Amino acid sequence: MKRIFVTGGAGYIGSHVVKALGERGYDVLTYDNLSTGHREAVLHGELIIGDLEDGALLRRTLEQFRPDAVIHFAAHIEVAESVSNPLKYYRNNTLNALNLLDALREQGIGRFIFSSTAAVYGIPEHIPVTEDAPLAPINPYGASKMMSERLLADLSAAQDGFDYVALRYFNVAGADAQNRIGQNYRNATHLITRALKTAKGEYPKLQIFGCDYPTDDGTCIRDYIHVDDLAAAHLAALDYLAGGGTSAIFNCGYGHGYSVREVVDVAKQVTGVDFTVEEASRRAGDPPALVADSGKLRERTGWAPQHDDLDFIVRTAWEWEKRLG
Repeated sequence: MKRIFVTGGAGYIGSHVVKALGERGYDVLTYDNLSTGHREAVLHGELIIGDLEDGALLRRTLEQFRPDAVIHFAAHIEVAESVSNPLKYYRNNTLNALNLLDALREQGIGRFIFSSTAAVYGIPEHIPVTEDAPLAPINPYGASKMMSERLLADLSAAQDGFDYVALRYFNVAGADAQNRIGQNYRNATHLITRALKTAKGEYPKLQIFGCDYPTDDGTCIRDYIHVDDLAAAHLAALDYLAGGGTSAIFNCGYGHGYSVREVVDVAKQVTGVDFTVEEASRRAGDPPALVADSGKLRERTGWAPQHDDLDFIVRTAWEWEKRLG
């Protein structure tokens, strides 16, 4: 496989995967409507500005490019917004995935990698979470991704020659070590990004939502994976499919977590800023701990992370934040 079609490749995670694909020598075409992505984040290949709702442009682009595989990122990702505006999430995350899969079926494109999420698990009963844990999303964002996974499973079962990998991300953070690309959302919701923007003075304080969880320091624990290691997981998934691998679902994380307080402490050490932190009440639906069991990904694809270091994750994110100004 040499020609890879990437939806949402101008966004945070997508752009890091496009970078990794280009560095390995793939011919990459990014298809993005730039609603949250950025043209300058696409470091390799061509960018087509288009929406998945535009079936004519999508099919024409696929027919002209003739990809060997498709990696699908394009999605809305803000949990709170999904609760207040669920139709926006089902329309883009689920219906547009259906539109894309329909176009791929018509053109006989049979290798697909899907950007999924640990949000499909909801509040898991057992930690670390394995891929066979029950799916019980607690918000429309997670439900919209779960529905897309079901579309993939049913299509794969019905159509010979269609195989997919769904990668369930845990907490993605950090930035390109060479400081070329990073997270650049208008509304930063991730803890590490919020902490660093607070250190920069963009926010007056950082709130910790819930300090009475059954964890060592009372705050939530999350599994943080560096975005370059996640990008490497996508390339490993491509290799897996190219080698004849059948449809599969893999968790993407390091298998251990850090508490909110631990992340805040590292952010203060990295930035040298003792920014204000305020304790706040719990947010509805936050599980006490969310940690991945990624043994299946490692065993089936040979994926071996290179940046399992919270200090490195935060430092790369900080260098990027400083570049943003």
